[in-house]
Amino acid sequence: MNTVAIAGVGLIGGSFALALRKAGFQGTIIGVSSPATVQKALSLGVIDEAMPLAEAVSAADLVYLAQPISQILETLDVLDTDALVTDAGSTKAVICDRARRLKRFVGGHPMAGKESRGVEHADADLFRGRPYVLTMHEPQLETWIARFGARLVILDPAHHDQQVAFASHLPQLLSTALAGILAGKEQVAGPAAADLTRLALSPYDIWRDIFATNAEPIDAALRDFIARLEQVRKQLRSSELELVFSQAADAARALRRFR
Repeated sequence: MNTVAIAGVGLIGGSFALALRKAGFQGTIIGVSSPATVQKALSLGVIDEAMPLAEAVSAADLVYLAQPISQILETLDVLDTDALVTDAGSTKAVICDRARRLKRFVGGHPMAGKESRGVEHADADLFRGRPYVLTMHEPQLETWIARFGARLVILDPAHHDQQVAFASHLPQLLSTALAGILAGKEQVAGPAAADLTRLALSPYDIWRDIFATNAEPIDAALRDFIARLEQVRKQLRSSELELVFSQAADAARALRRFR
């Protein structure tokens, strides 16, 4: 692999570039983004060159799509390349279906991020210790993911979308809903409220595409959570709630072992 084209040189795309460099990539990294973004990426040394999409793709061995989901879908419609193409979208079924026309495409989802966006916040270690999902085995990508220090997970697109509906998309909606309920009542709010509403700071423009492309699994996750919450409500004055706490604590500890 000699040349990588990254479409969308923000937090994730920029971190992918920096992670490649730290992992020993010696080739050229081309950035495709807005003029202001690529200029900042060049000044920070995140990318080596900036080009329009068609030129960058024609020069690349690997094309990495790190745009918002709607832009990834638009890019997939116009891509014409024999190069390996992968993406960083947070949903997979719609993206992988759209990419069927390409000769070499592997869906990807690095489950890592920050509250701050933009290439200036890119981090070579962003993926270290975090799950990195691929929708099928691909030796070249797997090698680099291992060098990043990420934890490779292979999931087919539908299974991925079902899992992240519970593990990622549901927490976002719960945090957003809780922040809405607390609005105007925060005079006595403590650390618990701040911790649980952290995700409510996330920008809607990122989540709009996620909700639009994973609506059914998210709806199922919400139904399950509402049912569980109703069960807890009924157990509020019952000793059964002790077992609920114990089981939940075990699950929370297990989640933290995989972070």
